[in-house]
Amino acid sequence: MQTYGNPDVTYGWWAGNSSVTYRSGRFIGSHVAHTGMIAFAAGACTLWELARFDPSIPMGHQSALFLGHLASIGIGFDEAGVWTGTGVVTISILHLIFSMVYGAGGLLHSVFFEEDVQNEEVIQARKFKLEWDNPDNQTFILGHHLIFMGVACVWFVEWARIHGIYDPAVGAIRQVNYNLDLTQIWNHQFDFLSIDSLEDVMGGHAFLAFFEIGGGAFHIATKQIGTYTKFKGAGVLSAEAILSWSLAGIGWMAIVAAFWASTNTTVYPEAWYGEPLQIKFWFAPYWVDTADVSDCTAFFGHTTRDALVNVHYGLGFFALQGHLWHALRAMGFDFKRLLDRTGPYGIPRTLNS
Repeated sequence: MQTYGNPDVTYGWWAGNSSVTYRSGRFIGSHVAHTGMIAFAAGACTLWELARFDPSIPMGHQSALFLGHLASIGIGFDEAGVWTGTGVVTISILHLIFSMVYGAGGLLHSVFFEEDVQNEEVIQARKFKLEWDNPDNQTFILGHHLIFMGVACVWFVEWARIHGIYDPAVGAIRQVNYNLDLTQIWNHQFDFLSIDSLEDVMGGHAFLAFFEIGGGAFHIATKQIGTYTKFKGAGVLSAEAILSWSLAGIGWMAIVAAFWASTNTTVYPEAWYGEPLQIKFWFAPYWVDTADVSDCTAFFGHTTRDALVNVHYGLGFFALQGHLWHALRAMGFDFKRLLDRTGPYGIPRTLNS
């Protein structure tokens, strides 16, 4: 957290990041506990939606956000290929169990283990200490993150190839082999909103898997190349700077997902999310339903797609504002100066005088 050169600065209880900034053990504990909260939300919300699911109403017209995601990857279908919710309870319970495991891990790291892994007896653990202005330390940790994301892509590609996922073009689950065509992958950078081939979708994930795992290995095995200059982050690389970049990534992904989910019915099938949306502008973009929503039972009378898209865009927008806030602070900008230069009602003091 930015101290503006004051080594004795203190933060309120609400500034949660300040309590883990220089305590890598607590930082890991927070990550693990956060994962447990996500797993609990996924399991609990899926059970809640399944308990209230009405088969007489289209899934996209009721509260079925989690059910829709599961149906898209081919979970919940019986042997005849009809969605019945088969296996959904098992998936939900597994998520609840994992949430308890992650929660226990978070407590262990927060209560019993060292506050800073640099003090751990295990040599491998000490490699994950936090030195925010050390590019070698940061690139080492970044490499592990990239490998984990690459493995997740591999899992998704193999799941589609072996188990199969739902293809709205045929209205059934089918096995999808990835199309690793680099030309297509390059071209889809500019028209990904209109992708209508699951083979291309899997090809993109296969490429990402290779790219992320290779990049992760590179970051783990190598160190900062050349002189660590201001151009490479010297004097800027800090806990707050990295937080700002994380917020930028989250915000950008949320906004891209909003535009994609609003109209793409291949990755977001109409059967599970509802009809495509129409974009409108007021102070900012927002999306509205295009079909009859008189039978919608949730999301204030809107489809699942409408709720998913607008919430994603809103959260992404505010994440980007957080990025700008923390990035400016990391660069040394003191927002308190704005208050010092204004009087009542935000009027500049020069005008008041």
